Parts: sequence; structure tokens; C-alpha cells
Amino acid sequence: MSNLAAKYGRTALLTGASSGIGAEFANQLAEVGFDLILVARRKDRLDAMARDLHSRNGVRVTVVAADLAVPGAVDDLLKQTANQDIGLVVAAAGTMVAGAFTDNDYAAETTTAQVNMVALMQLTHRYGKLMSQRGRGAMILLSSSVGAFATPYSANYAATKAYVSALGRALHYELKPAGVDVLTLAPGPTDTEGLMTADGIDFTALPIPRMSAAAVVRIALKKLGRRSLVIPGPLNRFTDFLGTRILGRRAMTALFGFMMAKALRPPSTPSTSPNPINQERAS
Repeated sequence: MSNLAAKYGRTALLTGASSGIGAEFANQLAEVGFDLILVARRKDRLDAMARDLHSRNGVRVTVVAADLAVPGAVDDLLKQTANQDIGLVVAAAGTMVAGAFTDNDYAAETTTAQVNMVALMQLTHRYGKLMSQRGRGAMILLSSSVGAFATPYSANYAATKAYVSALGRALHYELKPAGVDVLTLAPGPTDTEGLMTADGIDFTALPIPRMSAAAVVRIALKKLGRRSLVIPGPLNRFTDFLGTRILGRRAMTALFGFMMAKALRPPSTPSTSPNPINQERAS
């Protein structure tokens, strides 16, 4: 990993950087010498992270408070980073609404589509074009293990992650000749703060062990430039193999529906806002 900054460019831009997998990417990239642009909604947390990362690693850290659910946020981000030589983009921001799709709040499900798909598409288009023109760069797109399957009670979220996976693997092929590496990262449940506090679903009730964010990020950075899709963890890879090669789509939909139904719980407080899962957790 130590040569990534030299290969792609010294500055990395990370969305969903305030905690969870996004924050762990910030930690590990700072350790190998990347200057960072941290993007998330919570400026106070980003400011604290920036001070800590600079103090421990001596890297330059820029904070951009932005809500990717707002149309035009990516264009504003592009303007704010116009003078930066960004060699790596990590698109880790995302949201999720758990529960029966038609019972969920309409605005919250719309926000899930906006953040998980539209904003991510805009990020990859804008920065991918700049990298292609320059002839070097890399992007890491955060999908999910459920992106390979229809997932009842997480229907819209899983569908958005299927989009991320399809887009990322296609861009891996398209942009490789221009010197740009694209990796799609599809983790299963990951042990982060948001996993334990998520409204609507108890992820600890799922019969799937949780990986550490550090392990997920370490695997992604090791495979960057070598693979188009990475599913970290032996059990997650086995589940993917089981569903895509043996059981088939119908059986996997029923299996995921059964497991998700067992893990559902009433939200702790009424809310129309989706959970910021990739700023808080990833699954």
C-alpha cells in the first residue's frame, strides 16, 4: 500500500468520512502518506478527525461539510476541490431504510436513491473524467454483499448497491486503458458504531459474523488495481458463491427475506431520515 500515493497522486477524497468504513479508509490512507479531503455532513467530527490525522501522520487534511442528498452537492464539491490533484476517490457515503418498502417513509427512500446512486454516479463521472484526462488515478466504490441479491425489508438499499456494483465493474473495464483503476468493495456486516445503533433492524440478530472495518479497508487497498470486485471475508465470499452458483435467485431472496424479517425491530424514535450507514456503518 505504501506506493499508492506515488502511483495515483498524493491526495485522496473520501465521502462518508466521519466514521465507520469511511473513517477507517482515512486512517489507513493517512498512514501511507496520502493528503486527505474528508467529506461528510458532520463538520465537528470531521474537524476532530483532521486534527488527529495531521498530528499522527503529518499529512494535510481538508474538511468539506456536505450533504450528498442535496442536488448540486457534487458540483459544489468539484468547485471546492478544483485546485487539488486528487489521485484517489473513495465513495463511502450511503444511507439505508430498513423495513417493508411501502411502509417506509417515501422521502427517506428517495434520499437513499439520491445518495447511494445519483451522487455516487456524479462523483465517478466527474472525477473519473479528470483522472482519465490526466492518465492516472483510482476510485473505490462501496457496494454491499446484498447488492448481488434481491433483499426483502432492505429492498431499495440492496437495489442501489446492485447499481453500484454494476457501475463499478463496468468502469473498471472502461477506464483501465486510461490508467484509472476502479474497485468495487462489497462487504458484509461490518463492526462499526452505526451497526449497533441502527433504527429498524438489529444487525446482531443476523447469523453472520461481523468483520472489523480495519480488515475490510486493508483488503480493499491491497486489491486496488488488481481486482474489479472484492468481497471481503471467507463467509461473505461463500454466501456469494452459494447464491450465484448453487441456490439461485429465488432461493436467496427467500433466505434473505427470512433472515431480515427476524432482525427487524421498531425504530427507537419516529424519523423520516434514513440511516447514514456508510458514514456510521456498512453492510
